[in-house]
Order: sequence, then C-alpha cells, then structure tokens
Amino acid sequence: MWKRKGRKGRRAARPVPMELCDLCAKVFPEDEAVRGYVPDSSAAHATQPCFDGLRLITACCDDHFDVIKDGYAHRPFVEEELWAAKLTRALTTGPPALSMDQLGCRTGLQDPQIRAAIAWHNERMREQQRTDP
Repeated sequence: MWKRKGRKGRRAARPVPMELCDLCAKVFPEDEAVRGYVPDSSAAHATQPCFDGLRLITACCDDHFDVIKDGYAHRPFVEEELWAAKLTRALTTGPPALSMDQLGCRTGLQDPQIRAAIAWHNERMREQQRTDP
C-alpha cells in the first residue's frame, strides 16, 4: 500500500504582482512602480468618466517616468478626440443604437460636441483609408 507524504509546513509560493515599464518594457515588482497620470485626449477610462482625458503611465524609475511624461507634454490635446473616445465607450458598453439625447446623457456631451466628435472620427477614418495599402 502506498502512503502519500504530507506537505506539512510547506506553503505555496505566492506570486509577486509584477509591472511593465511603459518605456523600456522592463518587468519589475509592482511596489517599485513609479506611476502618475498625464493629459491624453485619446484616453477614456472604461468605468470612471472622471479619469477621461488622463492616461495612467507606469515606469520602472523616475527618469523613465519623466521621459514618458515629456512625450505626452508635446502631444496636442484635441477635445474632439476625447469626445470621440467618450462616444465610443457609450456605443460599445450599452445599447447599440442611441439617439442624440441618449448619447448626450451617457457621455455628458452637448449636441455640437457630439457632431464635432463624429466629424473628427470620420476624418481620421478617411485619412487611415488613404494611407492603408
């Protein structure tokens, strides 16, 4: 008859939460991360609209954080891009067809902002089609 050896006194190793540097792709322990928000008109938070227009960046050190932050500082903040991101979130997380009033309620945008966001988005799509082979 076989007897199993017990695992008394042994604990399963707990995985250490890890992070990835947005600049160099270094993997490091989560508690060593340097994090912060930078303005970015392409960022719409999935569940917290108060973070729309802000991108959370993660770096392995202060120097890398500064490089990433400086890169975003030179990127223009385009209101229409942010509005388009808000519309995309509203259209992909709820009912597929919404009226302008419903879009306004779900995004906090006014009719002219919604129209400007749609025009901005459509122009980006046309540009992309012109440059795609």
